[in-house]
Amino acid sequence: MKKLFLTVIAACLAISPVMAQELQYGRNVSDFASTPKFGGYVIGKYTYTSQDGQNGGNGFSQRLIRAYVDGTILNDFKYRVQVQVNNASFHMKDYFVEWAHWKEFSVKVGQYKRAFLFENPYNPWNVGFGDYSQITKKFAGMGDYNGEASSTGGRDQGIQIQGDLLPMGDGGYRLIHYQLQLMNGQGINTADVNSTKDIIGTLQVQPIKDLYIGAFAWKGNYTSGTTTVDRNRWALAAKYEHKDWSARAEYVNSKGHKISELQADGTFSGAGKADGWYAAVGVPCTDWLKVYAKYDVYRDQASAETMNAMYSIAPNFQIHKNLMLQLQYNYVDNRPTSSHWNELWAEFYVRF
Repeated sequence: MKKLFLTVIAACLAISPVMAQELQYGRNVSDFASTPKFGGYVIGKYTYTSQDGQNGGNGFSQRLIRAYVDGTILNDFKYRVQVQVNNASFHMKDYFVEWAHWKEFSVKVGQYKRAFLFENPYNPWNVGFGDYSQITKKFAGMGDYNGEASSTGGRDQGIQIQGDLLPMGDGGYRLIHYQLQLMNGQGINTADVNSTKDIIGTLQVQPIKDLYIGAFAWKGNYTSGTTTVDRNRWALAAKYEHKDWSARAEYVNSKGHKISELQADGTFSGAGKADGWYAAVGVPCTDWLKVYAKYDVYRDQASAETMNAMYSIAPNFQIHKNLMLQLQYNYVDNRPTSSHWNELWAEFYVRF
């Protein structure tokens, strides 16, 4: 019996042929590839507004439907392909491969989120509101201030290096995170149209676990037809995510005209600058209810006269890991038109 017991233990501890196989590169290597993971999610929306001329809003709409596949190859290479449908529009959202052998240094190539602002990389599930903040949409490329299409979704094509430096003892976190990107500047699914590239970068410090303080910079341009406009931006931000409590605040300053400001004589109208900020908090009330509140400002010419301010509250009812219902009330104060109005959004989120 003792001999049988020892034999069973030895068999359980034996290293499988795959585990014993030395990791190597080659066109015939087939091991060390994870099973591809397939998933997706759906977000539906209802909108009501009291704004004059909007006839109550656009009613029911399909905010987005996404499907993706991701995995790893040879342990160090990560990949993802993600597509999106908006009503009749179908397009590629992400495709990339990333070599991530070290935490301190990794390289990503393909199409993915720009490294500008904390909120931009957030999945729509995690934003806490029925849409991204105004500065994320205007300055990270979701319907950009300068004229870039909203379908870009804060993404572009290029190459990125990033890493996490200086482990903090037993804290289980690293003090510094950095990202540096060289991008086309034209958004998704579009080849570069000029001889320049956008440079985007961030340096973030985590002085205590889950508290991030970041600085962001972006120098580049955007071309539409025969018109090119500069895109020179910087941002300062902070965020804290701990035990389901959330807080984040970001400020952006941008210099560069909009495509629409080009006049017939070849000069630009407008100040050629814009800015904005927001502050948001999320308070967990129960295991299934978390309430968010936000003050959200965008200034089209970086002046008080061009300010659009939104005051929002958004209870999130997450009754299952893969099912969430969200309500949002907005009070909008639009100074360019000297008007204000109320909005009510209702969204459902389902993922698989």
